[in-house]
Amino acid sequence: MKLLKLATLCLLCICVSSTALHAQYEPDNSSGEKGFDKSKLFFGGNFGLSFSSYNTFVNVSPQLGYRFNRYIAAGIGINGQYYSYDDGYGKNQYGIAGLNVFGRVYPIPQLFAQLQPEANYTWGKYIPHNAADGPTQTKDSEVRPALLIGAGGVIPMGSGGSGIILMVQYDLLGERDMPPYGDKPFFSFGVNFGL
Repeated sequence: MKLLKLATLCLLCICVSSTALHAQYEPDNSSGEKGFDKSKLFFGGNFGLSFSSYNTFVNVSPQLGYRFNRYIAAGIGINGQYYSYDDGYGKNQYGIAGLNVFGRVYPIPQLFAQLQPEANYTWGKYIPHNAADGPTQTKDSEVRPALLIGAGGVIPMGSGGSGIILMVQYDLLGERDMPPYGDKPFFSFGVNFGL
């Protein structure tokens, strides 16, 4: 599994490098001016809610990015997640707060590959349903790194780079049943708005 993770990371680095080299020869904009262009900023991220009688999930993870050219975008974001589930004996609760940076490569305007390193502070507790099952247990609080690799598609909405984002991601550093992502691929849904 480690070999697969390393091979995937190397492949993404090669794709990013070759696209970045190609993008150096593309002019910054049609007027020939160089420098910061406010119209290339976008705001978005992942926002989600899920409720049932056994599970609750809330995700508020906004991101701010900049589209350097047609092929490359990068940005920063914050993560905020709350997750609880009932295992029949008690309730597990987790909170996650963190920071991320991301880089995207667009081989075509509707598809992209993304690499997103994160640092997430996690905390939690377990609350038994019956006092006979023991006291509330506090889970260890710690900073957990994550290295998300993924690919997705953009469904354009209007002008200015706005669109709906659909992605599949995998945490290369993930561990089984450990927050925030575990060791399995997951899907995410988000929205980007051009500023």
